Amino acid sequence: MNMNIKSSAIIKIIVAKLALSAVLLLFATNTSAQKFVFVDTEYILKNIPAYEAANDQLNQLSKKYETEIKEKMDEISQLQENYRTESVFLTADMKTKKEKEILEKDILAKKLQQTYFGQNGEFFKQREILVKPIQDQVYNAISAIAAEKSYSAVFDKSSNMGLMYNDANLDISDAVLKRLGYSKK
Repeated sequence: MNMNIKSSAIIKIIVAKLALSAVLLLFATNTSAQKFVFVDTEYILKNIPAYEAANDQLNQLSKKYETEIKEKMDEISQLQENYRTESVFLTADMKTKKEKEILEKDILAKKLQQTYFGQNGEFFKQREILVKPIQDQVYNAISAIAAEKSYSAVFDKSSNMGLMYNDANLDISDAVLKRLGYSKK
């Protein structure tokens, strides 16, 4: 019986704390009504003709580069096949020479692939030239609308990027660092 009284008292305390938390949350929400909105950048970009034209150019360039690389790789495959077929008739020096030739062509093909599609490759550079200015215009428009309408944050629902814009006054990162005993760099 004594156990039931203790359990009942604990349940009442928990319910009271939950009710108090709900009231505080409701009060906090009403006093600082922050506006959060969503944007679909994929939809926006698809409706910008310059963006579609830029993507078409990039697709053509990509196909051109891929064709050139495939030709090099096919040539290497043919050399490897020929080597396998002829290797029984070749001397050790001839085998070494053929292996070296295949290896050099393979290295050149991989360098060409990096030149075209690497992190700072030609394709990346062209994408920066053609697409990035359009993406920057979209971002600037989102930021301007968010500032005009006093939105606290804008989330992109079409990508993994997530947050597109946020009111810098809502960022408490420096306060967290300070509380932890660190300062910003």
